[in-house]
Order: sequence, then C-alpha cells, then structure tokens
Amino acid sequence: MNPYSVIVRPVLSEKSDASRERESKYTFEIKRDASKYDVKAAVEALFDVKVASVNTCITRGKMRRKGMHVSMSSNKKKAVVTLHQGQKLDIFEG
Repeated sequence: MNPYSVIVRPVLSEKSDASRERESKYTFEIKRDASKYDVKAAVEALFDVKVASVNTCITRGKMRRKGMHVSMSSNKKKAVVTLHQGQKLDIFEG
C-alpha cells in the first residue's frame, strides 16, 4: 500500500499525549484494511524512524439519536506505534 493512504490522521487526546510523553507511543487513525505491517512500513517511510511494535484495534461506531431519528457513526481502526528508545516524531513536538 501507498504510505500516504495507510495513515488517515493522528489521534490527539489526553491519553495519547500521556503515552507519547512517557513511553514514546504514537496513536494514528488508519484505514480499515491496513495491517500492522503496512502501518510499520508507512511510519518508517514517512517519518524516517525505527518502529519497535504496532498494536491495532477497531473501535465500534456509536449510536446517535436526535428525536425519532437514529443514526450510527462509522467504525474506526486505530494503531498505537511504539518507537525504539530515544526516537520521536517531530510533527507532535512544538
């Protein structure tokens, strides 16, 4: 897969910020059909770092209700990328 088509966006939350500062773990939203190997290759190619491990999970969409109408948000897939000791991504710094 093309590295630019694997990663959708970085996840910016308090929990991901804390894990990034303490353990050098970065969280990304990725395409549903991307594997761990695709994510590892994409991060190494785009950011020029060495990836130690990749963990993925699929978060289910939530039911939304507005009056009588019920809708559901789409499912999303996230990847938590752990970098080797002493490496970091510059896009999150600053």
